[in-house]
Amino acid sequence: IGKKYVFVDLGLKSEGAIPIEEFKFSKELEKIKVGEKIDVMLEKIENFRGDVVVSREKARRHYSWKKMEKAFENKDEVKGIIISRCKGGFVVDIESCLCFLPGSQIDLRPLKNIDHLMKIPQTFECVKLDRKRGNIVVSRRAILEKRRDKDKSAMIAKIKEGDVVEGTVKHLTEWGAFIDLNGVDALLHITDISWVRVNKPSELLSIGQNIKVKITKIDPESKKISVGIKQLTEDPYEKYADKYKVGETYNAVVTKVLDYGCFAKLEDGLEGLIHQSELSYSKKNNQPGKILTTSQEVKVKILEKDDEKRRLSLSYKATQVNPWKKLLEENPVGSEVEVIVKNITDFALFVTIKDSELDGMIHYKDLSYSEEETELEKYKKKSTLKAKILEINENKEKIRFGVKQLENDPFDFFKDKKKSDVLTVIVKETLKNEIKVSVGKEKLIIPIKKNQLAEKVEDARPSRFARGDKIDVMITEIDLSKRKVALSIKALEEMQTKAAVKKYGSEDSGASLGDILGKVLKKKK
Repeated sequence: IGKKYVFVDLGLKSEGAIPIEEFKFSKELEKIKVGEKIDVMLEKIENFRGDVVVSREKARRHYSWKKMEKAFENKDEVKGIIISRCKGGFVVDIESCLCFLPGSQIDLRPLKNIDHLMKIPQTFECVKLDRKRGNIVVSRRAILEKRRDKDKSAMIAKIKEGDVVEGTVKHLTEWGAFIDLNGVDALLHITDISWVRVNKPSELLSIGQNIKVKITKIDPESKKISVGIKQLTEDPYEKYADKYKVGETYNAVVTKVLDYGCFAKLEDGLEGLIHQSELSYSKKNNQPGKILTTSQEVKVKILEKDDEKRRLSLSYKATQVNPWKKLLEENPVGSEVEVIVKNITDFALFVTIKDSELDGMIHYKDLSYSEEETELEKYKKKSTLKAKILEINENKEKIRFGVKQLENDPFDFFKDKKKSDVLTVIVKETLKNEIKVSVGKEKLIIPIKKNQLAEKVEDARPSRFARGDKIDVMITEIDLSKRKVALSIKALEEMQTKAAVKKYGSEDSGASLGDILGKVLKKKK
């Protein structure tokens, strides 16, 4: 035994030299002695130097392969050491045979840290062997599962359904907890933790906590054990359900606020759901947390009892005054109310009745008799205004308001008017192709097109008129149902011309209206 090599007698003309590292790696260097017989693999009888090439490590690996093949066939346990990490798992040394241990096969559950298992002898099972590729896959989990099943069988033999046992909370999940019963895991489902609804097991349990549980189910085939905590106490639904009647109102305390509603406690362990739709008459899509809060004392009405599913359906809004009925009683259609602007869109104002939770809409056509969208620009959010209730639809929960209906309709001016009547109007604005005039005391603005400004084409100029001018016009079209009126100066002049011609001359005389009327005026003077 030298410093770099261990020399062996092979019974040949020359000795074999084995690098001492092959003995250090397997920790054999301290055990071997001069004269001791060992197995080696003869790789070459003679290399380019004329030396025999032998290997102790390859001999050990050869025997390890044979041993692993036998262990794989017989499913025998083997001892090895986890020596390093690699992609997807770990490298295990089993008597100089390097094997692959997948990360999923190191324990029954995923481990974040395995430092406590590194370089410590462990027991494995060979689950895959490929001699061509030289791959061996081992599993520590398979060994642990066998021990667990063995312990489970022993544990199951000692217990039966209905037994009350002590255990330790081992692991928490979103849907329950795993309880350690003397080395055997049992499942505590979230629905078996309490008679009341539990959002997360961590709200009531913590890892390491010692608890009493009742065995609820044992599956002899899969050897799975299910336990419960709530089964240790009497079912509050069966105890108190008969006390509460459908249609009656009771005191309750809000215990949980969720996205779809609130849970309210009637008795210890007896809760009911107030669905989101039963929280408010008007706020259908609001978050329940904006209406009720945890620990708030409320009155609720029982809507339904489901004995099979052990559920109570509750209503909070049924104990409140129905704002729709109140509105119909106090402010029926036609009433004047104060409203607050909640939102402004391209076509309407959305408002809330003051001191109420009911919302409604004011269409831009109901803001002013001009029925122009620009009327929306006059209002701002949170501003207060008076409006008239035009429609209440309790079934669809819709209210329609109007602002212009608070004033007299300027169009009423035309109720006693008919086609061909003559009116005196005031010019309000002159534009390129029309003029706008106001009619009556209500200042109803009506446009007169350019082609209706004069009988003669050369006189049909908007520039002839000035703001404030009083002019006579004729009604050429009127439709009260469609709120449509057409005015014309041209039609009036044509009528006056026909009347003058009929009285003072003929169309063939060549005299104009000015000439005829001029003579009449001189005679009057």
